[in-house]
Amino acid sequence: MKTDNQIVQFVTIDDDQAGQRIDNFLLARLKGVPKSLIYRILRKGEVRVNKGRIKPEYKLAAGDIIRVPPVRVAEKQETTPISAKLGKVAALAECILYEDDHILVINKPSGTAVHGGSGLSFGVIEGLRALRPEARFLELVHRLDRDTSGILLIAKKRSALRALHEQLRLKQMQKDYLALVRGQWQSHCKVVEAPLLKNLLQSGERVVKVNKEGKPSETRFKVEERYAIATLMRASPVTGRTHQIRVHTLYAGHPIAFDDRYGDSTFDAQLAGTGLNRLFLHASSLKFTHPSTGESLRFEAPMDDRLRNCLRILRHNNH
Repeated sequence: MKTDNQIVQFVTIDDDQAGQRIDNFLLARLKGVPKSLIYRILRKGEVRVNKGRIKPEYKLAAGDIIRVPPVRVAEKQETTPISAKLGKVAALAECILYEDDHILVINKPSGTAVHGGSGLSFGVIEGLRALRPEARFLELVHRLDRDTSGILLIAKKRSALRALHEQLRLKQMQKDYLALVRGQWQSHCKVVEAPLLKNLLQSGERVVKVNKEGKPSETRFKVEERYAIATLMRASPVTGRTHQIRVHTLYAGHPIAFDDRYGDSTFDAQLAGTGLNRLFLHASSLKFTHPSTGESLRFEAPMDDRLRNCLRILRHNNH
């Protein structure tokens, strides 16, 4: 059976797809096709819009008819057995908090990447596409680190994605996280403003550091609960930099429990009796305006049993 990538396709652009560049449209449509190949077929004129040649930066208009040529991609070796993937997809279905025609809200489990790549064949977005094969458009509005759990927002229409990205740009989206940090957080420390710079290690790992050459970054903090050896903090990022909360808590002198990159192994060892073995960072709530109805929405994601159990034991140890 021939797949879509092996036959010539003619695609008519609707209102929801209009406004995006042809190269971005092809990248999203021809999943797994290298960028270099997409630019080559554009350069050679194999992609046509309304029977004419176009440049990669051409912006699509409603009613445009695109000729998408067949492209051959070397088959990647799939290492994950299909049964394991189906299990993960079924588990994702249980995590959906809300869904309508425009958006989907999920309580992402810790340990699941938001998308495949960097050696991972399965991520939330791939799982949701498998779960909703009829959905023509499913894209992440924002991201969460692989080990961070909690609320993740997905757009089901391009118009919704544009509107939600605009809210993010204008800082109109309120995100709150819960983080268990080392020691006693000083109550007077309510805001951390420290510029963050991304470094790529030789291993390909990303490490973020506070550096005056970095991008301006701000996180607001509030003490939720105190324990003998730790503090539960509510962290609300004003900017959305990579690893922002994790680096800002470290900068304040209070790294997050079980953070394999910015944490403190002595602190982790002190938590041995709580059963915790994952990063204690949870995206607990998200407030935004619905991209279609204009209604103000707020969603809360419950913590998993491991996090709840850890706090229960710390509370018990306080007495």
